[in-house]
Amino acid sequence: MHLTIFDTPVVNTVLRALSVTFLKLTGWKVEGSLPANCTKSVFIAAPHTSNWDLPYTLMVAFALRLNIYWMGKESLFKPPFRGIMMWLGGIPVQRESANNLVAASVAAIQAADGPLQLIVPPEGTRAKARYWKTGFYYIATGAQVPIIMAYMDYEKKVSGLGPVFIPTGDIDADMATIKAFYAPFKGRNADQFHAN
Repeated sequence: MHLTIFDTPVVNTVLRALSVTFLKLTGWKVEGSLPANCTKSVFIAAPHTSNWDLPYTLMVAFALRLNIYWMGKESLFKPPFRGIMMWLGGIPVQRESANNLVAASVAAIQAADGPLQLIVPPEGTRAKARYWKTGFYYIATGAQVPIIMAYMDYEKKVSGLGPVFIPTGDIDADMATIKAFYAPFKGRNADQFHAN
């Protein structure tokens, strides 16, 4: 995977301190920690209802000392912003080629020498979505890594890492369990999120 802001020592240290300070001053609480056996994992990013999710996700990642990569639509990576978005951990996604994306993500996780947490929003968009995409599930099963149920609740101002979820292979049952966990959380635009 490409070099990111999380791999840049001095910048990482400064931004971690700023992130922790900002989150505290604005009343946000960060919960959980990454288990030692989950340094390679797939994070569910939900609810995803606003552009504000990205800066808050980056700050929470700094606070929790994570090494995240996140998926975003290709249009976010147009010049002159491509370099900065990649440095922030972004991976451009062409939504029409989801199968290739799953295979490429699996290969990247398997090839990574160090920690790598890949964040995937199951809604696939911050707009109102009734159905969740299952790419995160197939990436995790293909790479044989756990799923971390990460969350951001704007109503309660709490974000963090929830339970580790190991896929069973029964995708219908697993998705029902995952969605039940996310049902109480409120995105910035709460009416756009449906965990069902």
